[in-house]
Amino acid sequence: MQGAVQVETGVGPVINGTGVTGQVLDTGQTLGGLPVTGGVPEFDFWHMVSNATWVVQGVLLLLVLMSLISWSIIFFKVIQLNLYRLRTMRERELFLGAANLADGVQLLREQSGSCLYPVAKLGIAELKRLEKSTIHPNLKFRVAGENLERTLQQGVQGVITELSRTLAFLATCANASPFIGLFGTVWGILNSFHAIGQMKTAALAAVAPGISEALVATAIGLGVAIPASLAYNTFTGMLGTIQSHMEHFSVDFLNRAQLELPWLGKRE
Repeated sequence: MQGAVQVETGVGPVINGTGVTGQVLDTGQTLGGLPVTGGVPEFDFWHMVSNATWVVQGVLLLLVLMSLISWSIIFFKVIQLNLYRLRTMRERELFLGAANLADGVQLLREQSGSCLYPVAKLGIAELKRLEKSTIHPNLKFRVAGENLERTLQQGVQGVITELSRTLAFLATCANASPFIGLFGTVWGILNSFHAIGQMKTAALAAVAPGISEALVATAIGLGVAIPASLAYNTFTGMLGTIQSHMEHFSVDFLNRAQLELPWLGKRE
């Protein structure tokens, strides 16, 4: 014979699906620590969190902190990467429109917060070092172009590395948050089963609080992970666009240097 769960407080008996009478909860009573209105428990998030175990509270606090940090990174990166994308395109056009290599670098230097000047500065420094080198002209010709190309590429990679520095945290949030929430879920369910064992009853009032804590931890974990994952993928694509613009500038710089500097562009 199947058993039935009864709630001891309420008004009037009712017949459940098993034919056994139970009780209907009245407004103002509580079920599992949750207030009841019209016979249905209200969802009170703060009341539930305040009554959760310290482990679940710690999990929720950690997830909230991760969410706050990730959203601050998202807002900052949206502005920063869009500015870099627009500036690299505009500064490359300025460089191509200059009369010569020196004028192009000077135009970049005059731009406030220039994105391409750090790369051009490394290229100019390498050109000066190669020009002062005492190696044989034919050997200088063979190594100069490759050295300059590697130097410009190092400059591009340095800028991209700096721009992508905080993206690692977004990736961590996207990957770890669901598992942190899952840990809170498992802990809440364990507490629910422990409560069943202590009370020696399968009453809903005994298991509902722990299950609620568990589900909230999972939901918040997903709420942290989803925007972090979307933002990470979006910013990775934007960084790829910026890197492409900077690499095109590096090619423009190298081509101009080979055209304007005799010792770099042809054998002596």
